Amino acid sequence: MTTAYDVPAEPLIQKMAVKLKERPELSPPEWSAYVKTGANREKPPQQKDWWHVRLAAILRKVYIQGPIGTERLSAEFGGNKNRGSKPNRVMKGSGSIVRKSLMQLEKAGLLTSVKGKGRVVTPAGQKFVDTIAHELHKELALKNPELGKY
Repeated sequence: MTTAYDVPAEPLIQKMAVKLKERPELSPPEWSAYVKTGANREKPPQQKDWWHVRLAAILRKVYIQGPIGTERLSAEFGGNKNRGSKPNRVMKGSGSIVRKSLMQLEKAGLLTSVKGKGRVVTPAGQKFVDTIAHELHKELALKNPELGKY
């Protein structure tokens, strides 16, 4: 069966975001329309469904790199801060967004916490990601027959 390692990240995240949007326990908080995603950003995200895209990206990162904690995840979603004439510095992404996302994904049963190590994907979460990756692989194989050959 196809896994998240076998398909490109961007289409997988977009497809997972659509599926996650259907779950009622994964709704964006009311402050999500106004918040920046990190100290290195100047404005809040312009995409309407950015919360679900971030949930999908976090779920994929935990799937691939797990067990992983909030510190490493916030560093993954960080970037360079423009400090004017001074040299740029690397800044972490918002830890609050990562924490709330992890809590929602745990509540949905897709992640679980391992004491002292971070979060890992549950069997239900692995099935969710693998199913979507398999569907995406079939779609991509129809468009490009060379992709289906291993």
